[in-house]
Formats: sequence, C-alpha cells, structure tokens
Amino acid sequence: MIKDILISRRAVIASGIALGVTGLAPLARAAAPMKVAGIHASPVENAWNSCLHQALKDAAKEGVIEYVFSEGVSGTDYPRAMREYAEQGNKLIIGEAYAVEKEARQVAADYPKTAFVLGSSGAEAGDNFGVFGTWNYDGAYLAGMLAGKMTKSNIVGSVGAIPIPEVNMLINAFGEGVKAVNPHARHLVSFIGTFFDPPKAREAGLAQIDAGADILFGERIGTADAAKERGIKSVGSLIDYTPRYPDTVFANAMWYFRPILNAAIADVAAGKPVGKNYTSFGLMKEGGSDIVFVKGVAPAEAEAAMEAKRAEIKAGTFEVPKMMDQPK
Repeated sequence: MIKDILISRRAVIASGIALGVTGLAPLARAAAPMKVAGIHASPVENAWNSCLHQALKDAAKEGVIEYVFSEGVSGTDYPRAMREYAEQGNKLIIGEAYAVEKEARQVAADYPKTAFVLGSSGAEAGDNFGVFGTWNYDGAYLAGMLAGKMTKSNIVGSVGAIPIPEVNMLINAFGEGVKAVNPHARHLVSFIGTFFDPPKAREAGLAQIDAGADILFGERIGTADAAKERGIKSVGSLIDYTPRYPDTVFANAMWYFRPILNAAIADVAAGKPVGKNYTSFGLMKEGGSDIVFVKGVAPAEAEAAMEAKRAEIKAGTFEVPKMMDQPK
C-alpha cells in the first residue's frame, strides 16, 4: 500500500522518515522501488502539478517507486527543497525550474549522483539535469478547430499564466486551430502573471467575455468558472475538466506525464545520464497528449475535420506549428 504523504522539507530532514511501498511493477526490477521526490511550486490541485502528481502516485501504487512530495514551494525555498530531498537519498527528483532556472542547475551540479528532471524552458545541463516541456499543443490546435466552427461572435479568448515559451506555444496553437477553419475569427489573449490564481483567471475570462468572446480556452484553472457564470462554452487544458463543468467544458487538450516519467525512471534504473530533453515523450504521436471532447457539441462536419487532422498528427504527416513567441 502506498503511503501518500505530504510533509514539509524541514520535517523530512528532522525525522529521517523512510517512506515505503511494497510490490514491484514491470518497469522496475530492482530489489526495491526507486526513491523519487516531487517538488511542486503550486498546490497539487493545480492542473499542471496534478498531472505530475497523478503519474507519480500511479507509479508508486504499482510498486515502481517510493514517492514523497512537497507542494506550494516558493521560488526562494525551492533550491533548499531540492537539496534536502537529494540529501535524503532520493534517486530522482521531479519538479519545475521555471522560476529558478539558474539555481536549480547549481543544485544539480552540487549533487551529481542525484537525477533531476524538471519542467523548464531552458536546456538540459550536465549528466544529471534533464528537462521537459508541456507540449499538449496538438490537442489545443484540435480544440481550436472545433471552437472555430462553434463561435457565433467570431471572437474567442484564451487565459494563460505567464508568457513563457510553452504557454505561448499552447495558446498560439489553439488560435491557429481556430483560424485554420475560421480565418475571420479574432483571438483575445490574457495572462494572469502567476501559475495558480483561479479567481484571477476567472476575472480575466469575464473581461474577455465582456469584449465579445463566446468560447474560452482555459490554459489556467479558473477560466471555466467565468464561462460557466456567463453560460458560454470553454476548453480545458492538461486534465479533463468536463466532469467538473459538464455543461461548460466541451473539449480538453490533455497531457499525460507518465510517458516522460517512465523514460526518466528507466534511464536512472539503467544508470544512464538524464541530462537530456524528455519533452518528445509528451507529444500526441507518442501517447503523451491528446484531445478528449464531448461529441455532438460541435457541428458534425467540424468533428469529422478535427478527427481527420488528429489522425494526421498521430501518423506524423501533419505537424502543428510550434510558435513560442508571445501571442498578440
């Protein structure tokens, strides 16, 4: 049975607790599961962090890893958390370097025997600092194709966190999907300046609705609340929001972290360097992302065109444009 534990970094150091699980899964054939730590800058209910957290929990339940984590770790505290988990003997540390790119690489250099694989807009470093991006832009493009045929005002909106390359790429892909089927549509874009502030995302969504948007793409959690409040449709990102907003969210650009995690675990178990970019394992053609949607909400011809393009993406015959500049 997994011990799904949330403890402070100081408590980890002070107590020296050993977090155990039993059983082995096919991915891990060692005598004991690999010790893995997750460091989440936002609460694990945040969509992005929840993708990492769920994949790590699933791997722990299968006996592949032991998993301990901290959430809501500030940028000023993040390097210390990395060091403390490394000191505790975790073989692999999963997290995010977006706000601490320089500091995270310095910590990795100080702990060459620990593997760090972090979400990052930068490059890998050395043998033990790997990176990954959240490239669910294929699904965002396909959702945009549906939205472009559904909008009646010819105005759609997107609410994002911070204009870093991978967020820009996701929002741009949604906009390109809209324009591919509706070149006259306008795309409003807002950034809330943080990775987790649902009320602020809701406010940004409401402002876009007031400006004429009748479909919203929620790169950030909270956007769908604005759509629900005003009775319009919305698209979710990273996880499936439809069960939470059954009459509002009709499509979701999904991202599955498990393929990236599996690749990193396999490299650590084999003694291979993790100083590489694992992003490609999250692409649609690799099974790391997709679109899920409620059939019958968009016009039938729009769904058919989207499914045809989806098949092309999976076959590698069509590539969604990678546009990393800040959308305007």
